[in-house]
Amino acid sequence: MLKDLIDRNMIWSETRHAEDPGYFARLAGQQAPEFFWIGCSDSRVPANVVAGLDPGEVFVHRNVANVVHSSDMNLLSALEFAVEALQVREIIVCGHYGCGGVKAATEDMPHGLADHWLEPIRRLARAYAVDLAKCEDIDARRDKLSELNVIEGVRRVSETPIMQKAWDRGADLRVHGLIYGLKDGRLRNLDCSIGPGNFEGRAAQ
Repeated sequence: MLKDLIDRNMIWSETRHAEDPGYFARLAGQQAPEFFWIGCSDSRVPANVVAGLDPGEVFVHRNVANVVHSSDMNLLSALEFAVEALQVREIIVCGHYGCGGVKAATEDMPHGLADHWLEPIRRLARAYAVDLAKCEDIDARRDKLSELNVIEGVRRVSETPIMQKAWDRGADLRVHGLIYGLKDGRLRNLDCSIGPGNFEGRAAQ
């Protein structure tokens, strides 16, 4: 399997070079993405592919169920680098329907370390239990919970000292929430964007 992967890489590299001889030289010269993407680790949701962007156009952090933990030093380090060093213009928290992490968070069975990681999603499920109960079935409830998880992620990113410092110095930087549909390949705007002029400690509903 590893040999197959390397062979596929060689074909891709040669094809890309034939189509655009200067492509890799440009990528090697500078990383200047406009987007920082916080997404799910799900292999079906690669950031640059679903957004129609080339490598080098989006700086990416991914984890199980795109959860934003205020103590996640990996995410915070990537966010700080994106904001301070790369000076990205847009930050995107992107979830997806049919998320296995959200499904695990709603199941009454142990999942090992994932149970700790997914606790913020379970808290959201409890907080919005009345609204979620109005959904027609379990899949619809999980998809709604995936949306709520993205909106909560936008709020949490906006509350970080990294974002507060950037806005205090006048950075024109915004945080957006999107959700991706596995069944149709479409991104949807959840209309919960936060920028320097509308931060009130919560995502817009």
